[in-house]
Amino acid sequence: MNNQGFFITIEGPEGAGKTTVLSDVVSQLTAQGYNIVSTREPGGIRISEHIREVILNNDYTEMDGRTEALLYAAARRQHLVEKITPALNDNKIVLCDRFIDASLAYQGHARGLGIDEVLSINEFAIGKLMPDLTLLFDLEPSIGLKRIAKHDEREKNRMDAESLAFHELVREGYQEVVKRYPNRIHVIDASKSQKEVTSDVMDVMKKSLESRMN
Repeated sequence: MNNQGFFITIEGPEGAGKTTVLSDVVSQLTAQGYNIVSTREPGGIRISEHIREVILNNDYTEMDGRTEALLYAAARRQHLVEKITPALNDNKIVLCDRFIDASLAYQGHARGLGIDEVLSINEFAIGKLMPDLTLLFDLEPSIGLKRIAKHDEREKNRMDAESLAFHELVREGYQEVVKRYPNRIHVIDASKSQKEVTSDVMDVMKKSLESRMN
């Protein structure tokens, strides 16, 4: 656990509903008096948002897997320095839509680069800072992709366009990451309704935040 602040990350595949639930959770926790900083990866600050535009651009289909992994790590480093670490040092609760586990699942496992290899890249980027709590939204990839297809207003990025087989590997990768960090990662059934998922997330978060304060 960090000496100051509390770092919570939300992970999961495309179409799992992370962004919508995170918005609901931030509203509820803020109303309850918690000092929240909500952010996302890749992105969160100016430089990292520009890197995001490169990584997720549908035109860059030729991007090499290692290039992708390095860009994610670079965006993560800048995000950490500019936004996450200062907020934690200010004793705030940081809620981040994706962090290191996404790289381990997507680039490490699904891209076949190796979880340990991608972990080493990210350890260089983030040092010893790891989330205090991670909520993994688990969902059958076929369901997630169908959800994406139904939402015409949602921007379709390069990851959305990957094959079902790729997204199945992503889910498999996340399952491997859970085995590595069972005490940090809590699995959430994302096939439930948005209201039910939000309730499940709030239950886990409140228990963790209350135990931290005791």
